Amino acid sequence: MSSCCTPVNDQSGQGGDCCSTTLSVVEPAAVELSRHCPACGKKGKKVDINTVKAMLDISLHTIRPGGYAFCRNEDCPVVYFALDGEQTLTEADLRVAVHQKRPDDDDVFVCYCFRHTPGSIRAELVETGQSTVVETVTEGTQGGQCACDIRNPQGSCCLGNVRATVKRAKLELEAAAVSV
Repeated sequence: MSSCCTPVNDQSGQGGDCCSTTLSVVEPAAVELSRHCPACGKKGKKVDINTVKAMLDISLHTIRPGGYAFCRNEDCPVVYFALDGEQTLTEADLRVAVHQKRPDDDDVFVCYCFRHTPGSIRAELVETGQSTVVETVTEGTQGGQCACDIRNPQGSCCLGNVRATVKRAKLELEAAAVSV
C-alpha cells in the first residue's frame, strides 16, 4: 500500500484504500437527487465522478457524495452540479475552458483528446477547402487513443460536437464567400 493511502471501509465492508477507484459512496437515503441544474433548471447529463475529479482545479476535498451532472446550457455559468443540489462548479473551478459554454471561442478545444479547436477546424477549411477532423478523431477513437471520459468535460465522446463545429464553420465560410 502506498504511503498516501490508508485503509477505509467501502460499502461492502471489505475495506479498500483511499486511492482505489472502486470505492463506493453510500448515498444518504434522505437526500433527494435531481438531474436539473439548480441555476438554470435544465436537465443535466450525469457524469462519472472521475471526469469531475480530472477536471477540477480545486481541492478534491470539495467532492460531494451522490454524484454530479454536466449542464450543457451555453447560457448557464454552471458546468457541474452535485445531484444533491448542494454544490455547483463553474469554469473558474476547472482546469480547462468548456466548449459547450463557449462554442464560438476559436481557442477552446472541441476535441480535448486530439486538441482540435473551432479555429483550427476553420483554418483547415480555409487552407484546403475541406476538414479531416471527423475522420482523424474517428480513427484515433477506433485506435484506442481517446480518453473522452476523463479529458472532455462532458465525460463522453466529442464526435457530435466536432461534427457540429465543422458544419457551423463550413456554413460561416460559405456565407462569408457569398457576401463578398
